[in-house]
Amino acid sequence: MIKVGQLAPDFTLKGYVKGEFKDYTLSEITQSGQWAVVFFYPLDFTFVCPTEITGFNKYHQQFAEANAQVMGVSVDSHHSHKAWVEHELGTLEFPLLSDFQKKVSDDYEVLVNDPEDGKIAMRGTFIIDPQGVLRYAVVSDKNVGRSIEETVRVVKALQTGGMCPVDWEEGQKTLDE
Repeated sequence: MIKVGQLAPDFTLKGYVKGEFKDYTLSEITQSGQWAVVFFYPLDFTFVCPTEITGFNKYHQQFAEANAQVMGVSVDSHHSHKAWVEHELGTLEFPLLSDFQKKVSDDYEVLVNDPEDGKIAMRGTFIIDPQGVLRYAVVSDKNVGRSIEETVRVVKALQTGGMCPVDWEEGQKTLDE
């Protein structure tokens, strides 16, 4: 079972961003000193998912300033990602990765057998530190979008290394300062 405080399952997945297909390996990102924000979503060309994808894109600069690489993952093919980006979403600043074999979704325990859509990933958000350790995990129902602003806040809170109280915001003292 995947647990906060343990090494996150490594993966290499093909992704699409800015007109290019490329392989993304989690351990290469974290070993370069970056934090990783890996978010799973059910399917391309659906209703809630584009609101989240464009939401992550809207906050891209804040993630970049926090030295965090964002990656979206679904069980769609990389070709589906390309079509969705080019025909509906517009340019994204982060890659959409294809877990077409459904292994990574299973490794992160977000893969479910949906009665309408078959095997899909639930909405899972995972924050992984530069040592490859899973530091944050939230999984929610496919019908409820997540708060991207909260994800940015949590990345910054984790990076303080301190104890952050409820609603802590960047620039505030931690409880152990």
